[in-house]
Amino acid sequence: MRIATWNVNSITARLPRLLAWLESSGTDVLCLQEAKIAEAQFPFDELREAGYEAAVHATGRWNGVAVLSRVGLEDVVKGLPGDPGYEGVQEPRAISATCGPVRVWSVYVPNGREVEHPHYAYKLQWFEALRAAVESDASGDRPFAVMGDYNVAPTDDDVYDRAAFEGATHVTPAERAALASLRGTGLSDVVPRPLKYDHPYTYWDYRQLCFPKNRGMRIDLVYGNEPFAKAVTDSYVDREERKGKGASDHAPVVVDLEL
Repeated sequence: MRIATWNVNSITARLPRLLAWLESSGTDVLCLQEAKIAEAQFPFDELREAGYEAAVHATGRWNGVAVLSRVGLEDVVKGLPGDPGYEGVQEPRAISATCGPVRVWSVYVPNGREVEHPHYAYKLQWFEALRAAVESDASGDRPFAVMGDYNVAPTDDDVYDRAAFEGATHVTPAERAALASLRGTGLSDVVPRPLKYDHPYTYWDYRQLCFPKNRGMRIDLVYGNEPFAKAVTDSYVDREERKGKGASDHAPVVVDLEL
């Protein structure tokens, strides 16, 4: 079984690439982030023609998450239970579903913006709600994973230059403590292998030639419980999909399972 997570940074802009990648990669289940589309406009028909069902939680031009599956799609839950909301709004940042033998969450963790910004506090509160929401599944016997754009680099090795992020979000002790707390539920970090260079970065800014210079970050993560982690036979970052015109600024993270 092959599952993956990918921040597509607008499914409308990326649809031809997405459909081509699904076919070429042989992915069974894909967790999507930053769909940036209203659910009514989501390309259900095109994905159905490609053999995929879709569960979607999206409201418009910002955020939006989905789970695509060709191995079944059941017990869909839209939204994060206990979501603290931001400025009175619960944003579409989480969706979960059972796909064959595996249950997955697709998550798009709040960015945080700046350490002193209210969005940073919201980010930490959102992590607390996520931990509470996944605790039961994380400790269960069914293979389970929380996949997506976490907007946190777990270690200093997960950014191209730690000094470049001094005083910024994504690398703070509080954010990394939130990741550690999530792992404390029984989840572990399924670290992918890079297809090029030494570090499995998953995101490269569009600006300042970050991709050709490999100035990246590993912020797209797969956190799986013990049954999930034991079933992993391979995992990699599909860096090729970051190349070329019209690419997302994130690459897919692919995980192969023997179940």
